[in-house]
Amino acid sequence: MTEHLYNKYVKHMTLEEKIAQLLQLAAPFYDEPGDESEITGPMEELGIEYDTKRAVGSVLGIAGAEKMMAVQKEHLAGSRLGIPLLFMADIVHGFKTIFPIPLAVGCSWDPELAEQSAEIAARESAVSGLHVTFAPMVDLVRDARWGRVMESTGEDPYLNAVFAKAFVQGFQGDNLKEDVSRVAACVKHFAAYGLAEGGREYNTVDLSERQLREYYLPAYKAAVDAGVEMVMTSFNTVNGIPATGNRSLMRGLLRDEWGFDGVVISDWAAIKEIIAHGAAEDEKEAAFKAIYSGVDIDMMTTSYVNHLPELVAEGLVDEALIDEAVLRILVLKEKLGLFENPMRGADPELERQIVYSLEHRKVSQRLAEKSSVLLKNDGVLPLQAGQRVALIGPFAASGDILGWWSWQGSQETAVQLGESMQKVSGAPGNVVISEGCSIDTITEAGLAEAVKAAAAAEIIVLALGEASEMSGEGGSRSDIRLPEAQLELVREMKKLGKPVVAVLFNGRPLDLHGVYDIADAVLEAWFPGSEGGAALADILYGKVNPSGRLSMSFPYSVGQIPVYYNAYNTGRPKPVEHTDNRYISQYIDIPNEPLLPFGFGLSYTTFAYEGFSLSSDRMSADRPLEARVTVTNTGSMAGTETVQLYIRDMSGETVRPVKELKDFRQVQLLPGESRDVVFQIEESQLRYYHSDLTVSSDPGMFTVYVGASSRDTQSATFRLV
Repeated sequence: MTEHLYNKYVKHMTLEEKIAQLLQLAAPFYDEPGDESEITGPMEELGIEYDTKRAVGSVLGIAGAEKMMAVQKEHLAGSRLGIPLLFMADIVHGFKTIFPIPLAVGCSWDPELAEQSAEIAARESAVSGLHVTFAPMVDLVRDARWGRVMESTGEDPYLNAVFAKAFVQGFQGDNLKEDVSRVAACVKHFAAYGLAEGGREYNTVDLSERQLREYYLPAYKAAVDAGVEMVMTSFNTVNGIPATGNRSLMRGLLRDEWGFDGVVISDWAAIKEIIAHGAAEDEKEAAFKAIYSGVDIDMMTTSYVNHLPELVAEGLVDEALIDEAVLRILVLKEKLGLFENPMRGADPELERQIVYSLEHRKVSQRLAEKSSVLLKNDGVLPLQAGQRVALIGPFAASGDILGWWSWQGSQETAVQLGESMQKVSGAPGNVVISEGCSIDTITEAGLAEAVKAAAAAEIIVLALGEASEMSGEGGSRSDIRLPEAQLELVREMKKLGKPVVAVLFNGRPLDLHGVYDIADAVLEAWFPGSEGGAALADILYGKVNPSGRLSMSFPYSVGQIPVYYNAYNTGRPKPVEHTDNRYISQYIDIPNEPLLPFGFGLSYTTFAYEGFSLSSDRMSADRPLEARVTVTNTGSMAGTETVQLYIRDMSGETVRPVKELKDFRQVQLLPGESRDVVFQIEESQLRYYHSDLTVSSDPGMFTVYVGASSRDTQSATFRLV
């Protein structure tokens, strides 16, 4: 394929045309008038000439079949060699049908449903003219202050890798050329962006290579192994070098070691930001470092366009490096079938039929149901039809339930909680709605209205949370409690002496003090997407039994952060029993443990684990073990239990975490029904990175844990020989 594309296109291109293929421009550049005699707006600001624009390789942020087709047609009319544009966008958790945020999807522990959501997002994107989505984001996250935790699937490398594979398969399918309803995926942000110091957006990352490989790289590797077509660089440093100019990371690890031969794209203006990092003196040096490192596409700077020609002329950059980058871009266009069909997939009539269709919205609702996590329930849920309910809070009748990265979604058409509860409750009058306060402001009049509504009710449901812009990119927060106005609302409602249920809409784990300790039940809804209100109403009224399990720990306090389940034990671990010993690894004012651990979630039914056993107390490379446990639904309602398997290596060449997730199963059980859940444990699951960065297992003792969360487990031991 590359030889054909080289002979047909690359060898006939001028150096300037080649470099223009490496440039990505945003949508506003294609709102310019066609008159080339006048350069205005974005083109003038960035210093883009019309000759460059005619040869540019890709566009960011254009959506809509008619718009895309018009831009592609105009571009091809002015393209000397007839090379079509690539159209890309951030389709992170849905196009117009918005699914729950990825952190919520992680809480579903359902990779098949996640894959289906990506397939639907691809279908809506492709028919609207897009070819590439900047997703999935697979950064491992341990700091809830960072706004972009909403875009990850959580704190565990194994679970993240499972979802990375599922998302890539959902977006791309098996054959991009034949299946025009799919789009190419772009895994991001390479690498370790989720470790930004202090949880502050765009901040420095500093970690050992062993930590990088063991915890932060597995999900990217899973995406690469699944055939992801594109990788996006991260804004942060890795080993003191900005990722976008990091040759050892991009060429050494990604291309040479992992064998990735797809396209590498910078994040927005990240090549130019090498200067601000202090790793380049000017744009010329930044361009040199990026192309030398193997970055193919420069998103929204003119670093390549303005400086690669002189770098080639001075002999500092071999033109062959530029040819390689151009060929990788052309190969992707060929895989997508754009040379034969430049309008690939775009269809205005079909777009009107399938985008935001009922079929797609039903899947969004199902995923919202599976992603919601019941955090507390002192017997007040589910609600009963006919019960008089006061629904109070800033999210009672709000469409701001889509979350960040839902740029094509509509808050106006999002299904609200209040209207859905009124439908499910039996009669609209059973649910009285009062805002009570806004996100961060409470007034005497608003509170008085809420008190009046609550006084006439049997139970109070509080719809609380963060506005969508309080998380997402640029949404770092130092204080991750709910705003004080909402905490005051909770306190005032509790004074009425009625049962209180809190439903939380948010993009990160929160410090829940002032809510969790006061409310009788707490349901974590996250930002649940287009059908969120319908999903939550069905859960609140027991039409759906909640089954979500946390994919990221909820801290007891922001002072614990980063807090995560798979930590090291330390040389002076805090014992389970009380001790007056000061000289152990502990806080003297709060627990070490998070408020709610990884894997945690309640149900309207109960499950019992019995008969946990291993098939042997000895294991070898050629003789795996079986772990078996019987799970019984001991309650009165059908439910889904997520059975989790963790392992601890009791003695390693380097210290090992207290637990590591290795597998999980979801079982659906009727009341009284039992099922044997069996896991096979193989030697390969016991391997880890040693101090010399080799990967192997060590003979010795291991503990296996099986249970309903990382905290609630039964254990048994075996020896690897």
